[in-house]
Amino acid sequence: MSETENPLSGPQAEAGEPSAEQSMPLPLATLEFLMLSLRTQAELQLGLIHFGDEKDRPKPDLDLARHSIDLLGVLHDKTKGNLTLDEQRLLENSLTELRFRYVQALEESKKS
Repeated sequence: MSETENPLSGPQAEAGEPSAEQSMPLPLATLEFLMLSLRTQAELQLGLIHFGDEKDRPKPDLDLARHSIDLLGVLHDKTKGNLTLDEQRLLENSLTELRFRYVQALEESKKS
């Protein structure tokens, strides 16, 4: 969507926003960014990424992680044949890694 098509651009949308010097620029809205966002979300939910003290690490939320992984699966199914080679590799590698990590986390949760 170009700036002219974006209903959120313009003086009205910028009225309450911090100036350009105060805020970081947003990344481009791309398919790769969407895939990486969902992947990172699943990694957080699986407990693979944590910010803060180790003692404050939350337990993995396997239901939410499964949902995020399933969303990536839907994206994979619905975009089949319409991806560049790099996009396809990113999506398939992300799904493979996350599914493997999900199974590991599930097995670990059964031990506790």
